[in-house]
Amino acid sequence: MRALLKRELRSAGSTATVYIYLVAFLLLSGICTFYGGEFYERNHADLNPFFEYLPWLYILLLPALGMRLWSEERKSGSIELLMSLPVSALGAVLAKFFASWIIAMAGLLLTFPLVLTVNYLGEPDNGVILCGYLACVLLAGNFLAICNCTSALTKSPLLAFLLGAAVCLFFIACGSSVILDLFRNWVSVHWLDRVASMSVLAHFGGLTQGVIEPRDLLYFISQIVAWIAITVLTVELKKAA
Repeated sequence: MRALLKRELRSAGSTATVYIYLVAFLLLSGICTFYGGEFYERNHADLNPFFEYLPWLYILLLPALGMRLWSEERKSGSIELLMSLPVSALGAVLAKFFASWIIAMAGLLLTFPLVLTVNYLGEPDNGVILCGYLACVLLAGNFLAICNCTSALTKSPLLAFLLGAAVCLFFIACGSSVILDLFRNWVSVHWLDRVASMSVLAHFGGLTQGVIEPRDLLYFISQIVAWIAITVLTVELKKAA
C-alpha cells in the first residue's frame, strides 16, 4: 500500500491535473473569500467567508481531482495488472484515496496567507479557525471517498465527474427546504429530520463555528468508511470487466 501511495503521488505530480486543481482552488477560493464573502467589508476577524464557500467549490473541483482514480485504470486495462500485485483491493483503494486526500490537504495548506492576513488585521479566535480547517479536511475526505467510488463505477472520466458532482451536491442539498418539501407531504417529521441530518452542511457548519461534536466527527468518518467499502466491492466486481 505504501508503494502504491508513492506511485499515485508520483503519477499525480507528473500530470497537469494536480497543478490545475491547486491553481483553480487558490484562485476561486480567493475570489469567493474577498469578493463574494466581502472579507474586508465585514470588519470581522474570522475566516467565515472562506469556509462558507468551500463546500460549493469542492463540488466543482474535487470530482475533477477524483474522476480518473479508477476510470483510467479500467479504460486502459491496467486495473488487471494493478490487482495482480501483492496488494489487496482495500490497499489499492486506500492508496488512491489517500493520495487524492493529500493533494486536497496541500491545497488547504497553501491558503495559510489567509490566516496570516486575518491575524494581521485583527485578533481572531485561532482555535475556531483550526476547527474550520479540520472541517475542510474531513469534508474533502468525504467528497473524495464519494468520487473514488463513482470513478470505479465507469470507464469514462467525464461520467465519473458528473456522477461524483451529483452525489456530492445531493449530500449538500438534502438539508435544504427544496429537498425537504419534496418529502414533507408523505413522510413524518421524524423522517424529515433524518433526511436533514444527512446534509454535510449541518455537520460542517458546526465545526467551522468551533464546536466539535462527536456526532459531527462520526458523520464524516462513517461516510468515508462507507464509501471506501463500497468502492472496494465495486473494484472487486469490475476489475475484470
